[in-house]
Amino acid sequence: MHAASRATLDQLSASLDSTLTGSTEAAGLGAQTGADLFEVAELLDGDRTLRMALVDQTIPDDRRVELAESLLSGKVSGTALETVSAAVRATWSNTRDLRNGLVELGRRALLRAAGAQGQKDRVGSELYQLARLLEKEPQLEMLLADRLVSADNRRDLFAKVLYGKVSSVTEALALQVVSRLGDRPVEGLDAVCDFAAALDGKTVARVRSVSPLSDAQSEALGQKLEKIYGSAMSVHSEVDTSLLGGAVIRVGDEIIDGSTAGRLNKLRRNLA
Repeated sequence: MHAASRATLDQLSASLDSTLTGSTEAAGLGAQTGADLFEVAELLDGDRTLRMALVDQTIPDDRRVELAESLLSGKVSGTALETVSAAVRATWSNTRDLRNGLVELGRRALLRAAGAQGQKDRVGSELYQLARLLEKEPQLEMLLADRLVSADNRRDLFAKVLYGKVSSVTEALALQVVSRLGDRPVEGLDAVCDFAAALDGKTVARVRSVSPLSDAQSEALGQKLEKIYGSAMSVHSEVDTSLLGGAVIRVGDEIIDGSTAGRLNKLRRNLA
């Protein structure tokens, strides 16, 4: 995202946070606002003329806002409408930044709703596990990434997989990922997981181990990694028996391989 767009998004994010944290109905308001902002982004994805008009700096601010409000008034929540109006009044480098900005604001609203419900950690864990599920089911991911299939059909397919298994916030976030394809669905889910952690000032540590980590082990590992990376950690783990022993930890692009399989592979390379 370009610098001007990032500055606009930062201002809108702060304003949205202020609105949601100041509400006595933060959970419901955040969930509705997030869903509405996703719908607006999808509307703009499908209408090039409209999205061009909303970022056109030769058109007066008030006229851009009037256009947005004439289309959305009565169809989205008040907070979503205020957010979109503020967005089109501001400066964006291009239409892609506007659309991506609205998606990020929608995710922020939904994650704030999860926080108000005390479900933020659950949502982060569910997003991580969904990404791992798709890694293990490449045919399912291929179907969800098929651009020849309509967004509605991709959503319907994934909704059947998710039904009754995840929270409503996780479901909304995950369905948005597959409806508006950018990266692979796995990468999209991981990106939302990272974003969720970042809202709490944390970095995600992805751990593969031979046996499940206990809560105490996860906490201890998080504390050790915090000392190494200088950031609070959100530790997510999965079982991988192929490691034989130990664990493999990924933080960003860096991998710490403390597995038995990893040590054996290193030994083989040294002997070759």
